[in-house]
Amino acid sequence: MNPEHTRAVTIAGAVITVSSSRTPETDESGQAAKNLLREAGIEVTYYALVPDRIEHIRTALVLAMDHANCIILTGGTGLTPDDLTIEAVRPFFEKEMEGFGEIFRSKSFREIGTAAILTRAIAGISQGKAIFCLPGSVSAVVLGTRELILPEIRHILSHAAPDQR
Repeated sequence: MNPEHTRAVTIAGAVITVSSSRTPETDESGQAAKNLLREAGIEVTYYALVPDRIEHIRTALVLAMDHANCIILTGGTGLTPDDLTIEAVRPFFEKEMEGFGEIFRSKSFREIGTAAILTRAIAGISQGKAIFCLPGSVSAVVLGTRELILPEIRHILSHAAPDQR
């Protein structure tokens, strides 16, 4: 990362798990995301577990954006009729980071083979905040957070956040 392309930004994290079957006690993916953010020194200021319904996902996203600038959604990125995270979140994007999904699927391919094509993982920017949509498996959350989000979040927010000079 080129230091000329980054600036001092305070990063606050939010995690939203999209699932109609998990509870806060069984939400291993959400817990993994929260743990990885904390281990990286990023305070998690918002957490929600919402059902696979567009209005619930959007409500949680709006609330998360009030509290954080690095928002990770886990779950609802597949192909089943109730996988609605992408449909709920994409309209919020002012800019989409196409490379995120491309690299995520490439790295996933190395781990799970051709089943990686089933994910619609995406990321984008809204109101100077970075939003990432990951599959709901723990391994996908760890891969996306550890290998893509954490190494680049400061760089992403340096470009995306409104100029604070």
